Amino acid sequence: MNKKSLAFVATTIWTKFHVPPPQTQCRFYCSPPSPSSDKLFVGGLSWSVDENSLKDAFSSFGDVTEVRIVYDKDSGRSRGFGFVIFSNEDDAKCAKDVMDGKALIGRPLRINFALEKARGVPVVVPQLSDIGHLNRH
Repeated sequence: MNKKSLAFVATTIWTKFHVPPPQTQCRFYCSPPSPSSDKLFVGGLSWSVDENSLKDAFSSFGDVTEVRIVYDKDSGRSRGFGFVIFSNEDDAKCAKDVMDGKALIGRPLRINFALEKARGVPVVVPQLSDIGHLNRH
């Protein structure tokens, strides 16, 4: 998407919500990759979940090649999310469909296909700074 297209999208949004451009702030996001992947983001993890228990929970869907839980640098405690990587996309899709919303050690999991680190052309998404003053019809 080029700058001209981005400007058109932003102007259209500003017009639709009757917010003049000076009252908005823009954030830049990169376009997401393809909707499916062999890597799953797993959120809502209990602090007591470790890599082995997470791998056990997902290994019935196929070959799990890697499991990574993200830990806080200071406390060493889990940040409540991690990643499960399968050997193929079909196994990952099946695991996502079945496990999303299911409880693991008392907490419901939120599962999505993981997005790769942001690289590429940025996409402008306007952030409305004062939603209360929108002219709604």
